[in-house]
Amino acid sequence: MSAMIRPTVPADTPDLLTIARETDVFKPLEIIALEEVLDDYHAKNRIQGHRSVTLEQEGRPIGFAYYAPAAMTDRTWYLYWIAVAKTIQARGLGSHLLHWAEDEIAVLSGRLLLIETSGLPHYEPTRRFYAKHGYHVACRLADYYADGDDLVVFGKRFPLPSRPS
Repeated sequence: MSAMIRPTVPADTPDLLTIARETDVFKPLEIIALEEVLDDYHAKNRIQGHRSVTLEQEGRPIGFAYYAPAAMTDRTWYLYWIAVAKTIQARGLGSHLLHWAEDEIAVLSGRLLLIETSGLPHYEPTRRFYAKHGYHVACRLADYYADGDDLVVFGKRFPLPSRPS
C-alpha cells in the first residue's frame, strides 16, 4: 500500500512526537516545542494560514511536515518541521513531503521558502537533503544555537506565476 499525505489532526500528535523523537536528530527541548507547535496549530494557527500535513501508510502516521507564512514578509514561508520515521528513511518519503509543501506554497503564490537547521556534523545528511532539492545556503550564523553549533538557513525561490496577456 502506498503512502498518502493528508491534513494533520489532533489525534496524530502522539505519533508525530514519537516520529520526531526516534529520528535521534531533535533535542528533548525541540520535542517539547513540537508538541506546543502542534497544539497551537490545532487551536488557532491553522486558521492563520499555517499548514501541517501527515504522511500516512496503512492507517498510521509515518512522517509529517509543518510550514507557515513568515510574518511581516512578502510571501516568504518557513518549513519549520519535516520528519519521516527513522526505520523508513532514505526511501523518497521525505522528498514526497517536501515537494507537497513546495507545491502548496507555490499555489498560494509563495515567493521564497526558508528552512533552518544546525551546522553540527550529525546534521550533514539533513543539509545534503536540502541541497539535493535545490536549496542554497542563504546564511550561516556562527554559534547561534550554542558555541560551535551554527544556524544554517537554506532558501529556495519559487518562480512568479505568469500573468495572462
